[in-house]
Amino acid sequence: MEEDPSESERGIWKLSVDSSSCITGSGARLVLMIPDGWTLEYALRFKFKATNNEAEWEALIVGLTIVKHLEVQKIEASSDSQLVVGLANGEYQAREDPMAKYLSHFQSMKSAFKFLRILKVPRAENARADQLSKLATVEELEKNQTVLVDYLDKPTISKADVMDIDIPQEPNWMTPFINWLRNGM
Repeated sequence: MEEDPSESERGIWKLSVDSSSCITGSGARLVLMIPDGWTLEYALRFKFKATNNEAEWEALIVGLTIVKHLEVQKIEASSDSQLVVGLANGEYQAREDPMAKYLSHFQSMKSAFKFLRILKVPRAENARADQLSKLATVEELEKNQTVLVDYLDKPTISKADVMDIDIPQEPNWMTPFINWLRNGM
């Protein structure tokens, strides 16, 4: 007989992020696993240059932005970036200006969640999880696995236009995704 998960572990959404940065461009893959078993995949191409660590931050921040706008309260995110996870968990200090800006942006998002845990996973495990998500069984496909693709025009830490902070709004690139999740999932 399986034990029931502890009360604090129930209802946790799982976010797995991975990124890539090379001469031909940068991008990220987000895999969001909802407690009822649905899996959503989101591919994001960057229209700007990003280092590997900047791309990993972008992936984490975009993933957290998505779940924040879905009003998710409990989230566990995993990444294979030792630097990003170490900064997010307060184990490292940001030494470069972009890393400090990403960390500040991340810190400002944390209060949106009742429970937020950031885990470091080995690259091999992250790569294997990515491969396994593509090798879905028929039963998993019946749960409507979906891949959405979008573009991010500028880094999330770029100076934003002034907006009314009393009316939270998702970024323009996210609107179709949020509407799809709210209306058609």
